Amino acid sequence: MSFQQGLSGLNAAAKNLDVIGNNVANSSTVGFKQSQAQFADVYANSLTGAGGSNVGIGTKVSQVTQQFTQGNITSTNNPLDMAINGGGFFRMDTNGEIAYQRNGQFQLDKSGYIVNPTGAKLTGYTANASGVLSVGAPSPIRINTADLVPNITTDVTAVLNLDSGSTPIDGTVTPFNMNDPTTFHNSTAVSVYDSLGNSQTLQTYYVKRPSGAWDVYAANDGTQIGAGPVATLNFNASGALTTAMPLAAINVPATATGATSPFPVTFDYTGTTQFGSAFSVNTLDQNGYTSGRLAGFNVGSDGVVLGRYTNGQSAVLGQVVLANFSNPNGLQQMGNNMWTESSTSGSPLVGTPNSGSLGVLQSSAVEDSNVDLTAELVNMITAQRVYQANAQTIKTQDAVMQTLVNLR
Repeated sequence: MSFQQGLSGLNAAAKNLDVIGNNVANSSTVGFKQSQAQFADVYANSLTGAGGSNVGIGTKVSQVTQQFTQGNITSTNNPLDMAINGGGFFRMDTNGEIAYQRNGQFQLDKSGYIVNPTGAKLTGYTANASGVLSVGAPSPIRINTADLVPNITTDVTAVLNLDSGSTPIDGTVTPFNMNDPTTFHNSTAVSVYDSLGNSQTLQTYYVKRPSGAWDVYAANDGTQIGAGPVATLNFNASGALTTAMPLAAINVPATATGATSPFPVTFDYTGTTQFGSAFSVNTLDQNGYTSGRLAGFNVGSDGVVLGRYTNGQSAVLGQVVLANFSNPNGLQQMGNNMWTESSTSGSPLVGTPNSGSLGVLQSSAVEDSNVDLTAELVNMITAQRVYQANAQTIKTQDAVMQTLVNLR
């Protein structure tokens, strides 16, 4: 029986060396999870189920399990590289076949899809032209490289301080003239955009009247809008604005051919004051922008892919989803750092990063192999000694058998 025990020990030690060797070979493989050989003893049973020998007949490999512990995270220069810090797997699509991986090395293919080195497409939630995510069934994420559509200006927000010490100007005596600085006290200018994304300058002029109110005049690219003031601002004794906001829209003529003309622009002066200090512009914003080309993008910790455009705007291009399993060790290994669902892994639990049991994403980074090379080298020495010891068992049994054969 010692021959069988020693042989089983040799087979088990050889299998252990195979597992260790595979770990060592993949110590630099991104997203690799080390394996561990687990053993069980073997006993022979009698036909009646009782009276079996108490001496075992060797060992066997019960299973080889992967250790899904977190690997170190290393920064890279590729904005599409992603590392999962925590639980979960990337969900990949290869012509409808779904697989899962921890390797976050990605790139764009010629069609704009985010793919891994084998061509499998990263899945998630796609976004429409307005940046609204479709959170139904995950699908391959495609980066839309089309120009960002221009947005026509509809609102201007201005927070000013008008000097209460300004000398009033009587409009009946000194009519407003945008080309004569003596007919107004202060002015501002803001770029607005028409329906085609063309920029034009909208100027506003402020004139204090003898009544204490401030008349607001407007001009578009040097041409006055209307014959008189477009609005009047009133303040109380504390310098706070009392005119209801927002003001009625100003119809701004478009100077570019083909654009919608005129287009209404609403001014909101909420927060504007009349204090005894110099004129100042605290806020002057508008909500329009011209068209823009995609200049770059990055992936947030929540998986949202945010594009950056040459017009200074940003837009959501999609969102990466992750999947987790109740029993990751039940996943079927497919090679290329990929796994597929099996009956023992359980169904995938799909969600956005940093939700439930799913980890967060780190852009421009990858997760290293979780193999501890030093520990594996020590394990290799131990497995080698176990192999030698089992070989010695067989050698000793052989010597005993030789002694029996030589008896006379």
